[in-house]
Amino acid sequence: MKSMFFVIVFIVYLLANYYVFRHIWIAMPPTTLGKVILISFAVIAVSSFFISFILGDSMPVALTSFFYKVGTAWVFILLYFFMVMAVKDLFGLSNKLLHFMPSDAITRYTRDNWVGLGLMIGFITLLMVCGYLKYQWKVRVDLPINIYKTFGDTISPKSLRIVAISDLHLGYGIGEKEFEGWVNTINAENPDIVLIAGDIIDNSVRPLNEGRFAEVFHKIKAPMGIYSCPGNHEYISGMKESLDFMKKAGVNLLRDSVAEVDNSFYIIGRDDRSNPSRRSLKSLVDSLDKTKPIILLDHQPYNLEEAEVNGIDIQLSGHTHQGQVWPISMITKKLYERDHGFIKKGNANIYVSSGIGIWGGKFRIGTQSEYVVIDVNK
Repeated sequence: MKSMFFVIVFIVYLLANYYVFRHIWIAMPPTTLGKVILISFAVIAVSSFFISFILGDSMPVALTSFFYKVGTAWVFILLYFFMVMAVKDLFGLSNKLLHFMPSDAITRYTRDNWVGLGLMIGFITLLMVCGYLKYQWKVRVDLPINIYKTFGDTISPKSLRIVAISDLHLGYGIGEKEFEGWVNTINAENPDIVLIAGDIIDNSVRPLNEGRFAEVFHKIKAPMGIYSCPGNHEYISGMKESLDFMKKAGVNLLRDSVAEVDNSFYIIGRDDRSNPSRRSLKSLVDSLDKTKPIILLDHQPYNLEEAEVNGIDIQLSGHTHQGQVWPISMITKKLYERDHGFIKKGNANIYVSSGIGIWGGKFRIGTQSEYVVIDVNK
């Protein structure tokens, strides 16, 4: 079933590229140099995606990183070229059927020519530059939460500052220098504890092991530690390799397990839905002292009502990226009860993060990259 899905995606991707590059070919001035440049660009843009994922771990990290960044960036750029060209073609086709404008007038606006192509390239370039700048701007989400439980006498004052992040996607796309900047931002908040709602790793552990990522993790200043749950990308990159890296980085990875912190509160980390045999939330909370605060890390925000039923005080999730770019954000909004932001169910306070990092091309259009500062019972 999965193989069939990937075959369909592969075919659709190739057809979309053919559609876009055919339009560009027709619109370009008929010069040999222009055609050679277009063919060269098409080969690099389309093949880079497959080269990085199929051959990535067998090439030097820097080379794989180049192919990964080019290939995944082109996926998003292709989306907008396809949308603009499809609207133009549908407009022309509708006029042929309905005749709402004179045919010669409509042809001026829908035909492929270098002037229209230049305007289209200029518009999409400006859009992607704005999307890149939006990604670089990490939004600070201030989230004060009051719960009907106390942290006991071991935490003084009896409040807790959490910095919560998700979807780091460290690897060939997001390097150690960028990650180090995030760590500085986290440390500036003086957190008691750092919680990560999955997808620390992108699609391969190799660049993390060969780089300084573990060393950078150890620069996070959180007296109570760093805790995370697995995401689907920890499975994509290999769970055993992911576990080994987390241990080296000093991240407490909770995989269907519970940690009691300072004898004051619990952190539950659920395994990702990629594991069909993961334990139920009920089985994880049954033996806990319900008078103590319970925080849940669950990467994918499904069945949010379970948090209320099982006495969870705070749940942190990620995974959705809020679609990352429009119009994909419209799809995630339909797929999830809450694809981004805060929702309260009974006494359960649930936050779904759009992620501090990103998958693939570094563009945020209509969404945000964020980190969440949660002050509990302050």
